[in-house]
Amino acid sequence: MTTDQQAAITMLRAEPLRIGVSTRSLFNLEDEHKVFREQGVHAYAAMQLEREDVIIGKGAGFDVVKRLLALNEHGADPYVEVVLLSQNSPDLSLRAFKSINHYKLAIKTGSFTSGRSLAPYIPAWKIDLFLSNEDADVRGAVNGGAAAARLGIAPLGSEGPSADEVRIAFDGDAVVFGPESDEIYKKDGLEAFLTHETANAANPMKRGPFGKFLHKLSALRKIYLNDGNISKVRIALVTARNAPAHERVVRTLRAWDTPADEAHFVGSWDKAPVLHAFGAHIFFDDQEKHVLSASAVVPSGHVPGPHDPKIPVIPAS
Repeated sequence: MTTDQQAAITMLRAEPLRIGVSTRSLFNLEDEHKVFREQGVHAYAAMQLEREDVIIGKGAGFDVVKRLLALNEHGADPYVEVVLLSQNSPDLSLRAFKSINHYKLAIKTGSFTSGRSLAPYIPAWKIDLFLSNEDADVRGAVNGGAAAARLGIAPLGSEGPSADEVRIAFDGDAVVFGPESDEIYKKDGLEAFLTHETANAANPMKRGPFGKFLHKLSALRKIYLNDGNISKVRIALVTARNAPAHERVVRTLRAWDTPADEAHFVGSWDKAPVLHAFGAHIFFDDQEKHVLSASAVVPSGHVPGPHDPKIPVIPAS
């Protein structure tokens, strides 16, 4: 074991990677949610109680949660902890935990708020990443200092390859990195963006909303690096940047000591085929256009950002 690996173990033993996951993102509760929308909370509660002994199907966040939890070592303090966060009532928690037990997921803790916002509980649980289907809760989590994304419905056959790996893909600007460069593109155009990024290629970008999460994920990746420099935790950057704006990306990740296993500088190319080829188990992007396209092949999370969804930001020549 290397010194770097030992340091990563010490860090995550003290402060594990903590993921908060809503019941609807962990499980497939679309039928129940439809009843909630169309018939109200009482009909929804009655349906949940009626189905209390029915195991819930897997949701968009299930596969990546299961894979991350599988990285914990038996009998040792965990590297990854998952907290169930739900606006359901405590009475309805029985079905959720019964399903968790059925799938043998090591999830023991959670909050059930009977319709109240989950946002105050994000810092209370020290959550690093929050996954939910509710936009308001995702935005509240961001305000609470966590990386957060709104998941849609999992694509059919979304449980990815490589049973012992977890493969996570990120967009760059306004996700891993701050939005400052995107703002230059929006305000002054492509040439100004490329000129700025070329001139600042050696200057690391500011961390974006997923910067802290990436730091801990990279520590987890480091723990599982083998002699061939291959890890069970595989990280990819899939960004609309291309050359010459790519250099600042590489140098920033190097400066942060958070290397990516793969980087795909796709320009105006559709990200979905690249994500499918990578075998991503989850993907995060701040532009709804890319999330909607990617969600056909991989569970995808929309990261709240500064962009108008009607005006895609594609800083590519």
